[in-house]
Amino acid sequence: MNEELLNEFKEQIIFRLDESSRMNMKSLALISEDDVWKRFNESSNSIGNLILHLCGNITQYAIASLGNKEDQRNRDLEFSTEEGYTKAELLNKLSGTVQEAKRTILEASQEEYLRKREVQGFNFSGIGIAIHVTEHYSYHTGQIAFWVKQLKNKDLGFYDGMDLTVKNKQ
Repeated sequence: MNEELLNEFKEQIIFRLDESSRMNMKSLALISEDDVWKRFNESSNSIGNLILHLCGNITQYAIASLGNKEDQRNRDLEFSTEEGYTKAELLNKLSGTVQEAKRTILEASQEEYLRKREVQGFNFSGIGIAIHVTEHYSYHTGQIAFWVKQLKNKDLGFYDGMDLTVKNKQ
């Protein structure tokens, strides 16, 4: 893999992580403290659980695995927690986790991106890890946005001011 291609890959991963962070900040600004821990039913997760889960997953994959640090994740706690964090605390935890992951992603060498390792029972290269972190963050960001739309019956305005009907240019 050439250095230019690896740098482009890293830049695109960072862009997507930043997009999900922006959307989560915008979503959480619209809900109350009580809304953070609401569940539709016993089979669903609260927004608080989803944020704790994102922090655990991003830490396990990007920070610990790609960054060659010890994996200390307690996945069950991410879903069993029902209180104990405010909106601001959850956003700060998520922001700090994403910032550390971005540093790890930017600093990882080509060798780390190509090296295979086992994470959560899966065998991934560093490239696979970066892709997983990005798509997993995006997936749960969509769930959070859906939750907020259900709670507030409101468009979240993620792309206000942009014309998304513009056709591609060759």
